[in-house]
Amino acid sequence: MTKERMYKYLFGPIPSRRLGMSLGVDLVPKKVCSIDCVYCEVGRTTQLSVQPEDYISADKIKEELSHYLQHNQAPDYVTITASGEPTLNANLEEIIAFVKQNEANIPVCVITNGTLLHDKKVREALNKADLILPSLDAATEPVFRKINRPHKEINFEAYIQGMIDFSAEFNGEIWLEVFILPNYNDSKEELLALKEIILKIKPDIVQLNTLDRPGTVTNLRGASRKSCKR
Repeated sequence: MTKERMYKYLFGPIPSRRLGMSLGVDLVPKKVCSIDCVYCEVGRTTQLSVQPEDYISADKIKEELSHYLQHNQAPDYVTITASGEPTLNANLEEIIAFVKQNEANIPVCVITNGTLLHDKKVREALNKADLILPSLDAATEPVFRKINRPHKEINFEAYIQGMIDFSAEFNGEIWLEVFILPNYNDSKEELLALKEIILKIKPDIVQLNTLDRPGTVTNLRGASRKSCKR
């Protein structure tokens, strides 16, 4: 039986093409992120950071999760995401573990840009999840800086190696999201280089996305099927 309540850190569940009925968990304030993508539909990053912090306490999130799971039908997924980058919440591991300990039959998904996967502590935290959806938009550093506009301390090679290392360690599934943006990362050379990196990451699924709603930069356009066949 559903018990109505307004939640501050949970949203949904919402129907997802990929995840069924997904209960979202927002782990950082809008918009704390390690990158500032030109295509982001959430808006410009207001706080660029690579340092995990206690942005929202684990106790506050666990209290809302407990209430929801006790009074509502179980969702198909608990999806940890954010109005920024969820791995910047230092309580990530504790929150994932809480869901798995209390509702072992509900899989946990984490949507991340992957830039902190070079950090062993972040990889260990994510290892408790069932499904990870990381992002890869560039195969070369100049394109990475043009499309993702990262924090100055992010090392591109470490970012890529972090995803490769995580894939080798992770027991769950990885669905790699690749965002194709004309005039940014759709040259033949960049696409071939992306292919080589994807083969090293070895994700279970590769999902191609493109612009659907306005980003943070004007005059962006989505890729067409025709342009992707070049």
